[in-house]
Amino acid sequence: MTTRRDLLGRIRDQIRWDIVVIGGGATGLGTAVDSASRGYSTLLLEADDFARGTSSRSTKLIHGGVRYLAQGNLGLVREALHERGVLLRNAPHLVHRMDFLVPAYSLGELAYYGVGLKAYDLLALGSSLGGSRPVGRREALRLAPTLSPRRVHGGIVYADGQFDDARFAIALVRTLLGLGGVALNGVSVAGLVKEGGKVAGVEAVDGETGETFRVFAKAVVNATGVEADTLRGVDEPRASRSMAPSRGSHVVLDRSFLPGDSAVMIPKTDDGRVLFAIPWRGKVLLGTTDTPVDQTVREPRPSAAEVGYLLDHASRYFARKLTADDIRSTFAGLRPLLGKGGEGRTASLSREHAVFVSDSGLVTIAGGKWTTYRRMGQDAVDRAAGVAGFPLRESRTQSLRLHGWAEDRVEGPFTTYGSDAPELQKLVAENPEWGEPIHPALPDLKVEVIWAVRHELARSVEDILARRTRGLFLDAKASIEAAPAVASLLAGELGFDEGWEGAQVESFRDLANGYLPRL
Repeated sequence: MTTRRDLLGRIRDQIRWDIVVIGGGATGLGTAVDSASRGYSTLLLEADDFARGTSSRSTKLIHGGVRYLAQGNLGLVREALHERGVLLRNAPHLVHRMDFLVPAYSLGELAYYGVGLKAYDLLALGSSLGGSRPVGRREALRLAPTLSPRRVHGGIVYADGQFDDARFAIALVRTLLGLGGVALNGVSVAGLVKEGGKVAGVEAVDGETGETFRVFAKAVVNATGVEADTLRGVDEPRASRSMAPSRGSHVVLDRSFLPGDSAVMIPKTDDGRVLFAIPWRGKVLLGTTDTPVDQTVREPRPSAAEVGYLLDHASRYFARKLTADDIRSTFAGLRPLLGKGGEGRTASLSREHAVFVSDSGLVTIAGGKWTTYRRMGQDAVDRAAGVAGFPLRESRTQSLRLHGWAEDRVEGPFTTYGSDAPELQKLVAENPEWGEPIHPALPDLKVEVIWAVRHELARSVEDILARRTRGLFLDAKASIEAAPAVASLLAGELGFDEGWEGAQVESFRDLANGYLPRL
């Protein structure tokens, strides 16, 4: 078991690193794993918690992006579909196939969607999950029995990938540690260290104790997502803006809204995006919106207008008229879109990524999406190795199995833990009370709290209920009710008193109230 104290000790003892990565979301973790897998000494620092921002707030899809196909961005779709295949092979405990129904309301739509999705199949090349196929009205309504039957002519069924984003991020943390790298949450970067005008490291601060560290590195990678321009501005105050973030909002509904195993994709919405209704962890995820934002915030919230938009669009296509009473949770994330001169709607911007190197040598990786995180990390390390003057070593991540990899999918409550599942089962055998649910309305068990503290660097009730388990995203009200029990378990593991427990519960309640529906 690697503890936070052990990792802080590594930072104190090892002042010089090959590569330091700033940011513990999908991009930063992918970069750090790629770096460590090549044999470079690697340190990742995250100011908050792993995947605290956008990387835990996605639509939970590993996909090529049908919308980008419609925009004609074939290169991005082809790359993403290739990466989809890589992720399915390297993390089968976290990524799985899911069928999607695209309902059609005329023969013309059936033909149009059929041609487009055949092109999607072809772009997958050797990474196909099986070809798309047309279905008649009866089959479409069998796959999605709560669709409004009015005017449904049939549909097209195609396959894509689904995952749990925050659990995937934790698997990357464990993979990085297993490769000999260091990843620490709760450690912020207060500034850059420069020598002779070149970036030579970072000034870091432990958020729990206030202890400061000066860490030196041959290359520093800025992988801070929507905050990338902030760090670029610290490095070069006159650096041009590269990001055009947009808010993507989601609502979570009871499973009765969409029973069965198939998701539904509605390809036409008012803002040019597609609408997904996706079974996820016993609930249904409905999203997403695309709202440009001028300023980034730590905790983005769906607006009442966005929530109303999602409910209205879903009510147009499904037999059930949705209201705020149907919502179990709402959440929003900020997409790190690359800007194009500061003009244009964000819905028209692609999810491509780019690597910038400043005159001082700071490497910034920006843009992209979860599906292409691995390729983004590879490209960032290639550039960082050049900045550092390393002999270039080939990336190993295309065939690198992530922590928890298991040949056979583990069924039951510990599915996303993969090969770690027997260890959790052993803990339950030792203490049967830990086999109890943390709340009757949530799928997670008390043992997952214990595991998260001992093996996944969880430090707060929010870490547990938002990202190690997904209670906050599945049912905000139930997660608030579960907070005292989670705080008690945490305090017992971390050695904190009742005052700490109470502060944790209050802090989490304040956060979770923002996930309750607002209309």
